[in-house]
Parts: sequence; structure tokens; C-alpha cells
Amino acid sequence: MKPRSRSGRRLFVLDTNVLMHDPTAIFRFEEHDVYLPMVVLEELDAHKKGLSENSRNVRQVSRFLDDMMRDVTKEQIDRGLQLPSGYSGDHGKKPSTGRLFFQTRQLGGELPQALPGQGADNGILAQTLALQNEHPDARVILVSKDINLRIKAAVLGVHAEDYYSDKTLEDADVLYSGMSALPADFWERHGKDMRSWKDADRTFYEITGPAVREWQPNQGVFEDVPEGIEGIVRKLSGDAATIELTRDYRNERHNVWGVTARNREQNFALNLLMDPEIDFVTVLGPAGTGKTLLALAAGLTQTLETNRFVEIIMTRVTIPLGEDIGFLPGTEEEKMEPWMGALMDNLEVLTGSQEGGNWGRAATHDLLRNRIRIRSLNFMRGRTFLNRYLILDEAQNLTPKQMKALITRAGPGTKLACLGNIAQIDTPYLTEMTSGLTYAVNRFRGWAHSGHVTLVRGERSRLADFASDIL
Repeated sequence: MKPRSRSGRRLFVLDTNVLMHDPTAIFRFEEHDVYLPMVVLEELDAHKKGLSENSRNVRQVSRFLDDMMRDVTKEQIDRGLQLPSGYSGDHGKKPSTGRLFFQTRQLGGELPQALPGQGADNGILAQTLALQNEHPDARVILVSKDINLRIKAAVLGVHAEDYYSDKTLEDADVLYSGMSALPADFWERHGKDMRSWKDADRTFYEITGPAVREWQPNQGVFEDVPEGIEGIVRKLSGDAATIELTRDYRNERHNVWGVTARNREQNFALNLLMDPEIDFVTVLGPAGTGKTLLALAAGLTQTLETNRFVEIIMTRVTIPLGEDIGFLPGTEEEKMEPWMGALMDNLEVLTGSQEGGNWGRAATHDLLRNRIRIRSLNFMRGRTFLNRYLILDEAQNLTPKQMKALITRAGPGTKLACLGNIAQIDTPYLTEMTSGLTYAVNRFRGWAHSGHVTLVRGERSRLADFASDIL
């Protein structure tokens, strides 16, 4: 195996976890070469069985490699296989023009005595060290999502990097918030040719000016002053925008299943969740900001009062906070119930104000539960949900591929609310920048039938708010 010595070329050695995380990883290094040690192929073979996302990704990698190696000779493999450019599915990125190399012979890489080359990680390290020694003119880089492996590589003088190609953003702090404060001089610069009108009970403004270019469809805009206006961008055309004033769900007259917004962000969230023209809503926020309560209240109102939806479907990723408690007996819904504590807690809040004493509250609770279905993400493939209100809780734990699989289940008349906190990710190798929730927020921000809002103020209790701030 001889990597080409063209100027600026690099040789990337891929760890198994990179391919298990993203099966298209081998196609994402543009003009650079990719190297797969034999131990990586062995690990892929060991993980190919099963129904998990990792197993499916491994099988996809095997299919990619099988397609590339069809009708090739041993000499062609030794020279490196040309990486095709049609697999990665990137949006706007340069196609891959590098070559794929396999370990075809034992390389003489030696590890320190403290790191015997028995384990798979140490075997990958040994191969990377050998490649560095054999090709001193090439920049050899180990790519792994395993932090400990990258640390060991640095100790041994091997340049190692995380896998970056799956990152939606470089910094989670610049993630679209869904809201924008109007500058103090906004009306001076944009109010000259403003036009306003009323349609039914809603008020609209047509505004022209340079600030409009930065807005997104269904973005919340507001004046950060007492009694300032709050609106949602409904239409964009060049430097012109149409803003609709929000309905004030902080007012008891506009309560949603007995719930009123407690702050500006919650008010924007309820406007998005109650809007029949918006099919996809993402709500981010720390624990206690009211994400699940608002989504559930909006779903109950539109299912039981306005009959817009047939039923509510709730789902989430089943990743435990601590040790796994093992097998759970029962039906699909019974297995999911321990994961749906947030649903039960919020149903108690929503039925707590019902009249009729304990019996009346219990009857109302049972009625609501009959219109709410709990479903597992494991059985979503192939399904189509018609006229349903879907709530995906803890969405930060989904990969972009899983998020796509769920969103594409939505049929006509269905609305999907994705809730999560990207600061609390429990899925291994998933970060704030690679989460499926971050991916969805970034991809849907320009669509006219989607909306996003980031909740910032905790409303659960003073204890929970204080803990969120200092812990």
C-alpha cells in the first residue's frame, strides 16, 4: 500500500466506531486517502448482527465495500480503490477523489511495553504508528470517536482527531434560537413604508428593510421593552416581510387546556404548536422550561376540543440515565410506560384543576389516556401516521439518521413536535453538534411550515431552577 505523495494529501486511518456512527464516512474525506486496518474489518464483522442502529450501519458499510470491490483484482486493491463520489449525500461538499486502502500485510509497528498490542484499539494504534514510519512524507491521521484512544495516540506521538464530518454546526452556541429581538432603532429604519391590516382577529404588518434579510420563516421577533410587540414572520420576499402579531397565551382567556404561557418564549412556543399551518415544531430548552407540558396541552386541545387530530402519539429514545434495569415485561405500550414518566407527571398537572373531586379527576385522566398512545421508536419503520399529533421527547438522543426516519413517518394532517435539551445527551458518541435534534433545527429553519423556539427560563420550581444554574 503506497499513499500518493501529491502535495497536501493526507492519509486518514479510520477507527471502527467512526464507520458504526456514519456508514458514509469513507466517502467524506474529499481528495484525501482513507486506510482501513484489518482489525477494523474484524470488528465490523463482529457487530453486523442485530437490529440496533449500529448494526444497521455496519451492514451498510459492508455493502459499500462490497460494491467497491466487485470485479477488482488484488493488484488494484494494493494500489488503492478509487473512492466514488455518489454515496455521501452531502449538501454542497466536494465529492471524494481519494483512494481507499486496506491493510494487506502485517506492518512492523511496535507499541511500548505498557501497551501490548492485543486489544483492537492498540492494534489500530500499532498500524498507525507503522504507517507513520513507513511513509514519513505523508501526514497520517487517526480518526476516532473514542476519546481514550485519541489520548493514547497523542501520548505515542500519533496525530488523532475526532470525526467532524457529521457535525451540523461547529459551535452549539450559534444554533438558531428561533427568536430575534428588534434593535432599538428598528422602526426608524423600517417603519417608513410599513403597511398594517387585520384579517379576522389577527393583525399583520408588512415591513421593508435590510434587517429582514436575516429573518427566517415563522421566526419570533419582539421588542425587548415593556408592552413591546411580539410577532411571527409569516412571509419573506427579498427585503420585505409580513409579520403576524402573536396570540397572547399568557392571558387566561387564551389558555390552552388550562395552561397559560409564563414567559415570552413559552408564548412563542404555544403559537407554533397551535398553528395549523405549521407541521413541524422543535422546542429546545433546559429541564423545567415546560417543553413537554406545552406540547401535551396543545395536543390535547387540538385532539379533544377542535378535533384536528385523531390521537396523540408520544415516543422517545429508551436510553437510561443510570444502570439498565433489565428486561421489561408486557406489551409495547407497557414496556414504554417506565420511560414516559414525563407524560404521567404532566397529565397530573393538566387534570389537577378539573372539577368533580378525585373521581372527576380520575375519570378525566382515564379519558385523556385513551386518546394518547405510547409507541416505541424501534417499531416506527414502514409506518405512516395520518392526522396524528406526534410528540418526540428527549429528541437530543437521536442521530440524524434516526431523526430522518421518524420525520418521514408523518402522513397528511400530522404534526410533529420534537422536544429536547442538547446539554443532556446520553447516546454514546453523540454530541451537541452531531445530535439529530440539532440537525433538524438547522435543516428546517428555512421551511415555511416549520418553527423553532429555544426556551430559556425554568418554570418547574425554584429548586430546579437553581440546580440548573449552578450544577
